[in-house]
Formats: sequence, C-alpha cells, structure tokens
Amino acid sequence: MHYPEELNQLILLLNRLPGVGRRSAERMALAILRDKEKLAARLARALDEAGETIVPCTQCGSLTRREANPCRLCTDPSRDDQWLCVVEEPTDIGLIEQAGVFRGRYFALMGKLSAIRGEGPEHVRIRELLKRLRERSIREVLLALNSDVESDATASYLTELCNGAGVKVSRLARGLPSGSGIAYSDAQTLKQAIQYRVPM
Repeated sequence: MHYPEELNQLILLLNRLPGVGRRSAERMALAILRDKEKLAARLARALDEAGETIVPCTQCGSLTRREANPCRLCTDPSRDDQWLCVVEEPTDIGLIEQAGVFRGRYFALMGKLSAIRGEGPEHVRIRELLKRLRERSIREVLLALNSDVESDATASYLTELCNGAGVKVSRLARGLPSGSGIAYSDAQTLKQAIQYRVPM
C-alpha cells in the first residue's frame, strides 16, 4: 500500500527494532497514528525523556539513570567483587538476575566477534574487560554467552585472554531445557547435554 512519506519513514524506523518485521512495523505505526489518546505525542515524550536520562553504566554496561551511575548492581556491597559474569548484551543481565542465583558482578560486551560482519575485538568491549580484570582482583569469569558459532568463537577468544591474565573461566552449562524431553531435542542439544552432564 502507498503511504505518505512521513508514515513510510515511521514504518522503516520501527522495522529497525529487534524482532519487528515489516508488517508488524506497519501495524504499530498505524496504531500509533490512529490512537485518539495521542499515543504518538506520549511516545515521543517518553523517547525524549529516556534518551536524556538513561545511559550505559560505566562499569557493567547495563542501562541506568544518569544520576545513578554506576548502577545499583555495581554498587551493591553484598555482591561478590571477584566473580564476574560476562554477557553479550545488557538485556542478558536482567535475564540472569531473574534467575536469582548469581551474586557477582556483570560486564556486557555489547556484541560478539563476527568474522562474517567484520567485527573483531575492537568492535566489542574487550579492552574494557581486560582493564577490569587488571584493576579488580577477579577470581573467576563466568561466560554467559549464547550458543551459536559467533558466541562460541567469542568465548574461545575470551578464555585465552582470561587464562593469560591468570583468571579462572567457566561457561554456562548447555543441554536439555527444563520441562523438555529428549524426543523434542536436536542432535546438537543432546550432544551438549551428554558433554556437560553433572554427577548426581
């Protein structure tokens, strides 16, 4: 369908958001503009306010208010300063926090190494990670990265760097998800479940 240029621009911008396809972006744009309660104006204000007040934490990279930087996780005195969980994106921090079992500190790489996209160590926060390892007495780094080829390459690279710095490295276990069955698992998942088995 042919839309005015301004509407096409809004659709294109919404389409750039993660997980939003062209049709979803189109439906969102139309819903925003049809709204009688001036959703467009409220959304614009919220985006402006968030852009002004929300910044990356100077230590872990998670999002926080400008006046609360470093964030509450980095300033919480009850957390273990020697245990560092390295994640790909700041959103991963929230997911791990929801599990309620990790009591150390966090560090977001802001991506992963990708030869296909031409993104090497200079494209993620590896320099900052090495600085943190040097300045803090980190005992163990937990790599909480995804389980795709690029994340595996990133994990291997980080393992070498951490081992070179004399820091123990661990990685999230992989295998069958809770509540799932063997019949619904692919060969790679089963292989990892066996490879990363734990004693009973």
